[in-house]
Amino acid sequence: MSALDARLAALRETYRRLDPAQAAAAAERGALLVDIRYAALRDRDGTIPGAAVVERNELEWRLDPEGSHRLPGIVSYGQQVVVVCNEGYASTLAVGSLRALGLTAATDLTGGFQAWRAAGLPVAPPDGTPSRPSPSIAALS
Repeated sequence: MSALDARLAALRETYRRLDPAQAAAAAERGALLVDIRYAALRDRDGTIPGAAVVERNELEWRLDPEGSHRLPGIVSYGQQVVVVCNEGYASTLAVGSLRALGLTAATDLTGGFQAWRAAGLPVAPPDGTPSRPSPSIAALS
């Protein structure tokens, strides 16, 4: 087992991941879905309607409830956040970082966006317009 595989396994022992149906139900109950996929994947495959798009390199700043650059919907460290990457690997690493930051209810989508789409859940198709993440931290300063 590689060091990365061991790290993923260790992180996944610390929280409960959600399958696509569970993630959709969590969103219906008010959880924030956060898509950390890079733009080329969003432009190729589409997006999950209602999911916040946050580039991975800005994730901690945008999800810190006490941060000056947080997303408007982030209100507490106990808020449920479901991180979505393409296949469910980068999201595990992101959840580890968010939990270290104090977001105790952060979790991720097993299988990522690809599992969501394969489950037949809603996907907004790409419309040919390059997708954009929420405004950058620099733009908010």
